[in-house]
Amino acid sequence: MVKASQSSSASSLAQLKQEKIAVLYGGTSAEREVSLNSGQAIAKGLQYAGFDVTLIDTKLVPLTDLLTQKIDRVFIALHGRGGEDGCLQGALEYLGIPYTGSTVLGSSLSMDKIRSKQIFKACDLPTAPFAVVDKAHFEELSLESVLADLGGKVMVKPANEGSSIGMAQAQTVEQLGNALIEAFGFDHEVLLEAWIDGPEYTVAILGDKALPAIRMETPREFYDYEAKYQSTSTQYHCPCGLSEADESEIKALSIKAFNATGAQGWGRVDLMRNSLGVWQLLEVNTVPGMTETSLVPKAADAFGLSFSELVTQILLLSVKDKR
Repeated sequence: MVKASQSSSASSLAQLKQEKIAVLYGGTSAEREVSLNSGQAIAKGLQYAGFDVTLIDTKLVPLTDLLTQKIDRVFIALHGRGGEDGCLQGALEYLGIPYTGSTVLGSSLSMDKIRSKQIFKACDLPTAPFAVVDKAHFEELSLESVLADLGGKVMVKPANEGSSIGMAQAQTVEQLGNALIEAFGFDHEVLLEAWIDGPEYTVAILGDKALPAIRMETPREFYDYEAKYQSTSTQYHCPCGLSEADESEIKALSIKAFNATGAQGWGRVDLMRNSLGVWQLLEVNTVPGMTETSLVPKAADAFGLSFSELVTQILLLSVKDKR
């Protein structure tokens, strides 16, 4: 069986090297700058591995150009709206072009923090208590009651943004009101999540495998946009410092969460461990950051995969997962 599997993989790899691959990046979402960096790194990694690669910024080039350029397959490096939420995936399926990562449903559900939380809860997967606030009914809401119901301190999250964009913590009615107004600038629905005291971890998923967990450490109030992309004080620990049993538990939980939202191929699951030692799922990311210093490449490196090998594996999964 091992030899047959290796033969099939070699055959798929040889086929892929005959194809014209487009890395779609940039776009128009709030995560454009991160996507530009991811796309450039992915293209470089694929070219190093011997693939025929074209970089295409979807802000500047219409998707129908994929047909005129005779693109055979797409590596999606678009983060956020229009790239990670199922819209692009649906368009590519309509055009008949294979692509990396999750399909329409998995992308859409994973991107929506509210629906993801509801799915975690329905599947009896651990996640912090939460409430949903709709912009249309914001003025009717008793912020004091909501804050009290969620333990007096909350994390405010736009439902469909990534990279911690629009997120804030609140522990007074005034802070919550201001944070909601800010979040409504990004989305008409906002998730209020009970504050979790404890370290944050992330687990990268590649196919059916969970890669080594990473623990993030920041002196900031939480792991926000600045901590992720601008700060020099953020630390990433891999090995993450958990016992073997705890890391096995976090990996198994991450795979369950990934499968629950219908995610596919590759991605990342973020979670925290509260002060009682209980894991709390945060979200599933189906197109996480992919610069050579991003979290998934860090986990892959600890697993023994170079960046070039990682992007090659993701491309290979696009053959297997879409059959």
